[in-house]
Amino acid sequence: MNIIKEIASEFPHNYVVHLNHAGIGPWPMRTVRAIYDFAKENACYGAMRSPNWSKRASELRGVIAELINAENKDEIALLKNTSEALSTIAYGIDWVNTDNIVVGMQEFPSNRIVWESLHHTKSVEIRVIDLYAVDTPERALIEATDKHTKLIAVSSIQYATGYRMDLDTLGQYCHNHNILFCVDAIQSLGAAPLDVQSSCIDFLAADAHKWLLAPEGIALFYCRNSHISKLKLNQYGWQSLEDCNNYDALYNEADKMKWQLKADAGRFECGSLNHLGIYALHASLSLLNEVGMQEVYKRVSQNATYIANNLDKNRFALLTPNNENQRGGIISCIALNSDNKDLFDYMIAQNIFCAYRGGGIRLSPHFYNTIKDLDSALELLHKYS
Repeated sequence: MNIIKEIASEFPHNYVVHLNHAGIGPWPMRTVRAIYDFAKENACYGAMRSPNWSKRASELRGVIAELINAENKDEIALLKNTSEALSTIAYGIDWVNTDNIVVGMQEFPSNRIVWESLHHTKSVEIRVIDLYAVDTPERALIEATDKHTKLIAVSSIQYATGYRMDLDTLGQYCHNHNILFCVDAIQSLGAAPLDVQSSCIDFLAADAHKWLLAPEGIALFYCRNSHISKLKLNQYGWQSLEDCNNYDALYNEADKMKWQLKADAGRFECGSLNHLGIYALHASLSLLNEVGMQEVYKRVSQNATYIANNLDKNRFALLTPNNENQRGGIISCIALNSDNKDLFDYMIAQNIFCAYRGGGIRLSPHFYNTIKDLDSALELLHKYS
């Protein structure tokens, strides 16, 4: 099957070459239709069919659990964004003032400031490590730990350089040393396989609006079952409760509280869910599953390699590793003889949607991008520089 021809109608980009999936990805047409159908149903029926909304949310948790190889969908919560999920973790753990957290200096702000905030609120030591101070980032993180390290936080793929962390190595180390392992997977989910079991991941968070090809405002949060009851809640609501739709049963005859938190990850969903986002993400994941994540990963890797191999090395320096096993779908480069911000502005003006990150140009093609798309970007890069 020619996958590109089969799914070409899903991405009718007539005006732009979209190479910024590490920023905000476009919606497939099936996702657009899912949003339209949901909105039309609401216009015609209001909330009369709302039982279907809860059913679709449950289905989505199951699809996500399968995507990351969680034990079951009870370990999945549907939240607003990655930052909310990371805050749920950071302010749910029972810290003591001798604990420390190890995190990379080059992390996206969402995966730094939430941990750094704990230094002021919980007196936890935050060890911010230069990921490139030694031969490998994994080694830099591991060497920063000691007997008081409670958690290591990493992104599965670094947003600026595209470096792909060896999650299996880090996860196994954490498992062997009784350290919690937290992964921001926003730059890999939808572009590469990820297995929370083999990588011994305790917590995982990811927005839907990048490689998962869905809207902003909907995110997944994975919490290993053994940690669900241990995380303290900092926000409460009706959705967090067992039998949450039985509103009249929350008080007994003496008007005493008798509500009980859900035993699964649903306790982290404190209020009404983003059902529009849920329908959209469900549709986008159906496309990725239809193609198959192994095939998606193969094509993403091929596209990234094509860009890396065809950049003029006399005019560009790669920020992304040359080793294909150490990168995902991001290729970042610096023009050696041109102003990189001006180059970025030029690319955008020519309808090549990329990003300016780490002082250079970041290209992040998805599986559906064609060689023609990539050549268009390369031609302009070389023309300007």
